[in-house]
Amino acid sequence: MRIPLTVLFILLVGGCSSSGPLVSAHMDPETGVSVTHSRTPLVLYRDHSARAAYARDFVYAGPLAVNRMGDYQYYLWLGIWSSMQDQNLSAQRDGFESVVIFADGEPLLLDLKGWTLASIGVSQPVYNRPTSTAADAYYPVTLDQIRIIAQATDIRLITGGPVPASYEPWDSQKQAFLGMQEFVRSVAF
Repeated sequence: MRIPLTVLFILLVGGCSSSGPLVSAHMDPETGVSVTHSRTPLVLYRDHSARAAYARDFVYAGPLAVNRMGDYQYYLWLGIWSSMQDQNLSAQRDGFESVVIFADGEPLLLDLKGWTLASIGVSQPVYNRPTSTAADAYYPVTLDQIRIIAQATDIRLITGGPVPASYEPWDSQKQAFLGMQEFVRSVAF
């Protein structure tokens, strides 16, 4: 009877530890700022199947907080990429100078802070790029804007520029929303 109980205990403990934390924090080794972020970004896409089978554009979105000795700055990171091999980096960036995120119909206008880590004052990537050809973009946001996105049941991202593009969530994104909600709880005072 001890063997089955031991196996059950191992399975239960293993099941609890496999989910891992939803939020991560570390100190940037070069700038000395503390960085907190959700571990699972939201994945949005738009379909281009008319151009080629399985052709899609993707945007990964994740919140991060940069703490400079009690001065918190909040950003939304976007990892922008396409499954179409012929698209170059400048084409991927088109329209992303500003974006609007509709969270349950409420528009949140976000203007680009920069395309590089230096623009937000860190030296190492916070989120892993989905592909080596992805473009990184950083948008200043408020904690309330992140909270609105995290609690939304309907999300859509619209790019700016002369030809706006619309992105919607890939599948349910439950883990990404849970991570955003935990992020808000972990950095809120």
